[in-house]
Amino acid sequence: MMEDKVFEVTNEPLEVPDYRHPEAGAVVTFVGNVRNSHNGRPVARLEYEAYESMAESVGTDMVRKAIDRFGVNYAKIVHRTGTLEIGDAAVTIIVASSHRREALECCGYLIDELKAKVPIWKKEHYLEGDSGWIGQDDRPII
Repeated sequence: MMEDKVFEVTNEPLEVPDYRHPEAGAVVTFVGNVRNSHNGRPVARLEYEAYESMAESVGTDMVRKAIDRFGVNYAKIVHRTGTLEIGDAAVTIIVASSHRREALECCGYLIDELKAKVPIWKKEHYLEGDSGWIGQDDRPII
């Protein structure tokens, strides 16, 4: 059974999902945490912003297509917005499949597609006091 909502943006703290599916021999869970450095610069915290309705629309379409493409039983992404501290979970992805290869490949595909296509922006705040938006020049305009 698949839930209707397969992509979600929230400013609430994320919990690592636990998922069981009777046909799934493999469940892959990815948790992207805030780290304390980027390109050799010490990071104090992150800030995520999203065009929420578009992010949920693009994300939902992306996850549903990935489910069909990889033939998995279930997939879901939850991405956090707002201010996140070091160690906080920024994104969780869960994929359940009959076989591990499809689950692993689908999960890798989803994180790459999320970063490339979904309108969620990351701003790093550095210990030196300045800040900067990450990847803005590389993101496609949707």
